[in-house]
Amino acid sequence: MRIKPILASGSVALAICGMSAQAETTYPLTIENCGQSVTFEQAPQKAVALGQNSAEIMLLLGLEDRMAATAFWPNSVLPELAEANNSVELLTVEFPTLESVLSTQPDFVAAMLTTLLGPDSKVAQRSDFEVLGIPTYLSPSACSTTLDAGDAYGSRRDLWTMDLVYKEIEDLSRIFDIADRGTALIEDFKSREAALRARFPEDEDLTFLFWFSSPSPADDAYLGGGFGASGYIADLLGGKNAIQTEAEWPTVGWEGIMAADPTVFVVSQVDRNRWALDTAENKIAFLTSDPTVSQMEAVREGRIVVMSGAAMNTSVGTLYGAEAVAEQLKELDLP
Repeated sequence: MRIKPILASGSVALAICGMSAQAETTYPLTIENCGQSVTFEQAPQKAVALGQNSAEIMLLLGLEDRMAATAFWPNSVLPELAEANNSVELLTVEFPTLESVLSTQPDFVAAMLTTLLGPDSKVAQRSDFEVLGIPTYLSPSACSTTLDAGDAYGSRRDLWTMDLVYKEIEDLSRIFDIADRGTALIEDFKSREAALRARFPEDEDLTFLFWFSSPSPADDAYLGGGFGASGYIADLLGGKNAIQTEAEWPTVGWEGIMAADPTVFVVSQVDRNRWALDTAENKIAFLTSDPTVSQMEAVREGRIVVMSGAAMNTSVGTLYGAEAVAEQLKELDLP
């Protein structure tokens, strides 16, 4: 059974899940996060979530009443979280300013990307909040990359897994003193992971190419890298990523994409409205009308599936994206 957002009290969540009570958080609480020790004197009451993943984890844990604001949403919120999300202020779907974040008077700031809360962040560094006594948290998925010069998103040499998301859920549930809810959510996700892996036996010939977006058809495409969320989805569904770069978000020209010759094109739907090719509809129109690209076997055979762009980020949304792709593979009679 898929767990709905935990909007009720912890005791109700326990009754639903039939689980034993978890230990309450003792404050002050100190956790290790991305190489830093962070101390919480009490459970946050006015949290700001920078990035869709950070926000959706909090909403899945039923914390909307303790959220001051959110920002940076490549996609609309998960449908089952829409009502809860409506009660939380949205600063912007793009990068917010530090001033706008501080205007909410937060007592905690969590972020999903180093570009939102890191050494070269477009928003702020962790020290900007620390000097104000505001504790911060950076997604373990973000700080598990190796940052290369000139590449804000870094690279991976090992395949990312949902274990880093589970660590994030566990940490946040301890910070907010709702360990029971975190345990229930993790168990639900693990069971869904196992169900997908059981459905799709390994097929060494099955390859996926994950197209996030492009400024225009003439520009190189931003793709999901070999060992990030896209590589995880491909592996979970029995195949592999057709793009085997270590870069988290490689840009590849169409000659390179055609040479990769994927079995399946996974095109993202990005709702931010920045580029024309953010939408899945426009991506598919280009793939099927371009005189050269349309001759790729995957395009000719109609092996094009659609997934939320947010799922290509290492996040809770990744599992939802894998499930969406799985259902479309079933319709295509693949693998």
